[in-house]
Amino acid sequence: MKKSSSRKSRIKESGQTGDGQPVFAIVGRPNVGKSTLFNRLTGSRRSIVGDEPGITRDRIYGEVEWSGRTARIVDTGGIVPDDEALIPAEIFRQAQVAVQEADAIVMVVDGRTELASPDLDLARLLIRSGKPLFLVVNKIDVEALDTAAENFRRLGIKNLIAISAEHGHNIGELLDEVFAVLPFNDEPVEEAAEEEAAVEGDTQEAVHRTHGEYEQHETRLAIIGRPNVGKSTLLNALTGTTRAIVSPIAGTTRDAVDEVIDYQGQQLRIIDTAGIRRKGKTELMAEKLSVIMARRHLEAADVSLLIIDATEGVTASDATIGGYAHESGRSVVIVVNKWDLVTTGRTDGKPPAEMKIFESQVRSALKYLDYAPIVFISAAKAQKDSRSLNRVLDTAIRVAQERRKRVTTGQMNRFLERVDFQRAGVPLSKRVRILYMTQAAVAPPTFVLFTDRDVKLHFSFERFLENQIREAFGFEGSPIWFKVKARKKKSAEK
Repeated sequence: MKKSSSRKSRIKESGQTGDGQPVFAIVGRPNVGKSTLFNRLTGSRRSIVGDEPGITRDRIYGEVEWSGRTARIVDTGGIVPDDEALIPAEIFRQAQVAVQEADAIVMVVDGRTELASPDLDLARLLIRSGKPLFLVVNKIDVEALDTAAENFRRLGIKNLIAISAEHGHNIGELLDEVFAVLPFNDEPVEEAAEEEAAVEGDTQEAVHRTHGEYEQHETRLAIIGRPNVGKSTLLNALTGTTRAIVSPIAGTTRDAVDEVIDYQGQQLRIIDTAGIRRKGKTELMAEKLSVIMARRHLEAADVSLLIIDATEGVTASDATIGGYAHESGRSVVIVVNKWDLVTTGRTDGKPPAEMKIFESQVRSALKYLDYAPIVFISAAKAQKDSRSLNRVLDTAIRVAQERRKRVTTGQMNRFLERVDFQRAGVPLSKRVRILYMTQAAVAPPTFVLFTDRDVKLHFSFERFLENQIREAFGFEGSPIWFKVKARKKKSAEK
């Protein structure tokens, strides 16, 4: 029991007001424009928007700045209170959590449709919460339609604003009214800005250092993989919450869901992305958009946790998804999930799988990720035994530090003197001599080679050099990039 409580103590939910910011939640039936309003208020495209009802499922958090103050906003899935099916019921539960933590609630209805019984049921639930409640009648694109919004007074909510989230009509009025009831701190905005500037000044040197290791206050971990391999289960296990909806239905997660946790003094933002399918396998527009968003969140992360389903082994889709991470320069940790189902919990009569044999199979299938460490877990059972979760986080932190490591030019030149490049096995016509070498960037580590010839590095030479660098300096879990500059290039141009 102690382990469980200590794990929860290090969780810092995105939507909680640990930083003093108030929270307001957007709720409503499916397809009334909640995500469009969320994107309008946050000035982003964080929530996926489409004509299909029920696109948003998990809680999505963002920030809204208005009149010099900042508040947190929560976008929720469409609520149908009486629907007992698995995913609608989970969406309702997620929305209830958002309502409980919110300081104010914005209920959105579609102004172009008739008032429906689910709207009445939801309005009664929200009124009973006793929190400041605003009724937003959406899709009122012109002022002439404002009178039609008055028909929704029957819901019994006093504060009614007619808006158009898509076109921005009356958005300022909505924010004025919501921000008027939110419990902001009394600290003047000017003082807060000065303090923030002072903090930025103190930390700027640490963030933009030119020598030593690159320092960063937050490490972003993106959980990636095929649908239904256990990504949302892992997020919930790592954060000790039920933040993401988990179901046996492939493709349950659509929007990226993120949580911030504090682990061993490190602030980690863990992002659960939608399952990435091949283009031909995505039919609904929402699924296509979720795949695009998943790749965007991957490219914004520091470390990707590539989830492999142990019961299925490495598939072609796993190799493709791992390739996305590799090509975008993200560090990679391979997480083999559902390990219990092929060992202690095996029910097909076959002998338990051996970790060394499985690891060699993974290495054989993902040769280009030979630098990525492998961790075996059972996410569904991990909260009972946190050691496997700690291994995932410890490995991710170690890999994140390695990708920010910087090697001095002096160290690189001494390294070059020790390397026997005759062992590289490169054709004579492709051989180059490295005059000197320097690390030009971190995250991922990028090296510039100054050579005697303007020739593209042969893959055998590049592979050999990468292996030698890893042996000498590490860079575990991170791809290494090379850029070549020929000494004779300028004279040739003249």
